[in-house]
Amino acid sequence: MVESVRCKATLELGKRLVKELGLDQSVDTLGRWMAHYIAELIQDAEKASAEEKPEKMQACSVAILNLWEHRRMLPDGKRPFEELEPILRTLESLNPEDDTPRYFRSVRAVVDDAEENDETKSWLKLIDGLDYSAKILIRYCLTQAAQNALNKSLEWVSLAEAAVVDESAESPLVHMIVEEDSLLKASDPDEKEKKHIEDRIERLESFAKMAMEVAKELKQKL
Repeated sequence: MVESVRCKATLELGKRLVKELGLDQSVDTLGRWMAHYIAELIQDAEKASAEEKPEKMQACSVAILNLWEHRRMLPDGKRPFEELEPILRTLESLNPEDDTPRYFRSVRAVVDDAEENDETKSWLKLIDGLDYSAKILIRYCLTQAAQNALNKSLEWVSLAEAAVVDESAESPLVHMIVEEDSLLKASDPDEKEKKHIEDRIERLESFAKMAMEVAKELKQKL
């Protein structure tokens, strides 16, 4: 029963891929061929007799999942998550929950292994805080940039998750964008969300204060 439900969900993913690739409308030979191939497998599985259906459904599911696994190799204009590709590549290194410093990573690793005096530790702690705050600002900008592609990407994630596809690199990042968007648009945040927002406000205000102090010092040199 579970396997049957999974196969049906995978067929829905296949139908969406066929729609994206296009049939007669596509001018891309490879894309058109793949669309016809998957469409024929789906039609054959759905019209199969009760005796043949499980085997044909399984074969169809395998073909669809193989195509999904190679989705990044699909033609331009036909790839799932294509609109989000530049944003997703950037977000991979901008997760504010990731404590890895974005800047001067190799230098920080050497310093971390060395003995540090209190003043050095204080400055390094400040650097890490500024790095985190910069990630928050950039993540905010990227979330705004992703708005137009968000609904379509969510559709792909939902179809893939229903088919119990192994979690792809895109899924957690799309969910991250959705969570960020929800946090920004929350009209009545709960206690956990409020604490998260307050932490961000504190960090960003410290970031702004530090930036103004540095700007003031630079202006004095003009």
